[in-house]
Order: sequence, then structure tokens, then C-alpha cells
Amino acid sequence: MDTEQTNKMRVVMLPWLAHGHISPFLELAKKLATRNFTIYLCSTPINLTSIQKRITQEQSLCIKLVELHLPSSPDLPPHRHTTNGLPPHLMPALKSAFDNVIPQYSTLIKSLSPHLVMYDFNQPWAPTIAAEYGIPAVEFITSSAAFVSFVLHSFKKSGIEFPFPEIQLRGFHGAQFRRKFDQASREVSQKSRPFEAFEKSFKIILFNTFRELEGKYFDYLSILTEKKTVPVGPLVQEIVNGTEETEVMNWLDKKSDSSTVFVSFGSEYFLSKEEVEEVAHGLEISAVNFIWVVRFPVGEKTKIEEALPEGFLDRVGARGMVMEGWAPQAQILAHSSTGGFVSHCGWNSMLESLKFGVPVIAMPMHLDQPPNARVVEEVGVAVEVEREEDGRLNRYEIAKAIRKVVVEENGEGIRVRSREFSENIRLRADKGIDELVEELVKHCLERN
Repeated sequence: MDTEQTNKMRVVMLPWLAHGHISPFLELAKKLATRNFTIYLCSTPINLTSIQKRITQEQSLCIKLVELHLPSSPDLPPHRHTTNGLPPHLMPALKSAFDNVIPQYSTLIKSLSPHLVMYDFNQPWAPTIAAEYGIPAVEFITSSAAFVSFVLHSFKKSGIEFPFPEIQLRGFHGAQFRRKFDQASREVSQKSRPFEAFEKSFKIILFNTFRELEGKYFDYLSILTEKKTVPVGPLVQEIVNGTEETEVMNWLDKKSDSSTVFVSFGSEYFLSKEEVEEVAHGLEISAVNFIWVVRFPVGEKTKIEEALPEGFLDRVGARGMVMEGWAPQAQILAHSSTGGFVSHCGWNSMLESLKFGVPVIAMPMHLDQPPNARVVEEVGVAVEVEREEDGRLNRYEIAKAIRKVVVEENGEGIRVRSREFSENIRLRADKGIDELVEELVKHCLERN
């Protein structure tokens, strides 16, 4: 490829205000920066501060962080201009506030005159404004292709069975999805934001996935969207030596290989008191080492000791570590002592787990998580925890799934398959990014 041609390519990136969206946008920016692209990554100051340390001095020459300022209000002061730790009832207010950046975004596009805009699932105004300046815009989806194809099929081909029954949601999650889908069907039309965002993407749509994991789903998406779908994943945060928390890594160093589970339900889901109880007892019954990250909404003054069952920390002793708020997830998953990941099945977490060869104990909660759990279980790297009929967690089922994945002989196939996926990811390197660069040069430079 002509380096002179690509070194002039300026890309404006506009992810949604969630860490799970910003992180893959940033990792994609890093990949493109090594191929002579200049990236302008736009978000709120609170989000940009959280990723600043993930950009090296050398990368900062090609990755520029651009602040977007949302209106401040008593409910949404600047430190809440992120979904991280946001109380769920404030999510609609944050979505509305984000639309207030449209004039700033328009000014930015006019002044930078980029060759391309990359936008997220809920911003159909981004390609509209870019088009006013003759600039192509492509959508970058950070969710799984399986989930998006499932939802899009449900809207576009209502009444026709989804062609991949293996990710059909069962039991509680099936009923939960049908309720939410029926409600959404009443509230939205084909011209709702996600559909508009698909329609306005210029010729291609990007997905943070890879063919060996989700080939059939993004091929089906090409049919549903009538656009070429381009897999650019797995985009996973790189481990930067020297940044990990030494206490937790020292604790892991003392454990034997593949003996420990990492337990985390993401930055936006908060367990109920009953769920905390069941997870705690499940970990205790499993008799497996664990690191458990417990989170509470920002501003909620709950002490870990009060949230956990009485005497839990004393009973598990040295085989368990409970951390509040944040843990170096990538470093923990990459550690040789980690043998399982008890996860809510957020898509970024699933890709990290695959990259580091750690099998998953799947405990999906809502949104895209149940279909994601189906995907990783289908390819043989996960076991989903069985729930009660009403959706409640059961401590004995949690313990059973943990022991199968980490200890029991009948889980050996899952452990082997996880290692094979990790090796495949290592060997494929940046194949998806190279294909993306070709697409961008072909489609976007012809437009400019």
C-alpha cells in the first residue's frame, strides 16, 4: 500500500460514553496509528482521563484526545458524563445529554476536515453531519455479531425463525428478551437510531470480532444490512508492564497454575444483595481460589464487609481476595494461575478471555450478555451457570460450573479449546486490521 497515500488519512472517532465502547475504539486507533493514520478520539473529559495512561508517548503523536463537553446538571455533573458507575436510572438522561455535543462535533468536522468518521450504534447524526462536508462515515459496532444479527433479524423478519437456533435464548433469559423486545417493538420504528446508524454507514460496517468465532453471524449481517461487514477484532487491551497492582499480582504468584477464578460482572452491572449472597456461597462451596471484584454505583456508601455474608472473608481465608471497584483484568487473565473467569459475558471480557486462553463460567445478566454466553458456549470455551426458573442464581449451580471449568476431568475439553483459541488469535495477529486498511483506502479515498 502507498504509505504516502495513507499518511494523510485523518480519522475522527466518536464512541458512545461507555468504557466497553471506548476501549475497543482506542485499541483500533492504536492499530491504525501504526499504519500512518492520525486519529482524533472524541469523548468527555472523565472518559478521556481514564484512557490517557493507556496511550504511550509515541502513540500520542498519532492519537489525539478531543474533549466533548456535555451540559452539566445536578443529576449529571461532569464526573457522571460516563456510564461507568452511573446509577441505571440516569442512563436516559446521559443519552439525551450526549446529543448536545452535535454543534461541537460539527465544528470539529469542519475544522479538521478528516478523511473518515467512525461512529457508534446510537449516533445517526454523526454520518449525517459528516455527509454535509462530503466526508464518509462508517459504523463500528463493539457488540457481538451474534447479538446484533439476532436483534436485527427479530425486527426485520418478525415471525420468521432465526436461522441459528444454537444461540436462541432459553428459560429466564428467553422470557426476559421477549418482554424487552415486545416493549421495544412498540416504542421504536425501523427509523429508530440503531437502524438509521446502520443505513447511513458508508458501504461497510465494522465489528469487533473475528471469523473463527462469529463468521456465520456477520455473514448473515451482510444480508440483513445489505452492506459488507468487516471483522476487525479481537481488539483487546494490551498489557503494559509495570502498571499492574502489585498486591493482587503477588497474591496470584503464590497460587498454582490454573487454580484460581477471576470474578467480575463489568463496570455497569451491580449485583443485588441476594445475588452477592449466592455468588459468595458458590465461591465458598467450590473450594477454588478466587479474586472477586465487587462494585457499587458511584456515590453509594456500602462497605464490602456489610455486602458479603457474615463471616465469609474469615471462612475463605487465604484462598480468596475481594477487591472493590477496579482490578487489572487483562493482567489477571494473562497470569498463569488464572484458570477460569466468572463473567457477566460483556463482549470485551469474552474477547479478553479468548485471547488469554481462560475458559468462562458464564453468568449473563441482561442486554447482549445472554447471546454472548451462547456464542462462547457454542464454540466450546464456556459453561453457563444454570438458573432457577424465575432467573434467580443458585449457589450450588455456581459452584458446580466453577469446579467443572477449573478442576473436574469432564471440563478438560473446555480448557484445551480455550488454549487453542488463544493460540489461533496469536497466529492471526492483525489480519483483520490489514483488511480494514485496504477497505478504508478503497472506499474512503475514492470519496475524498
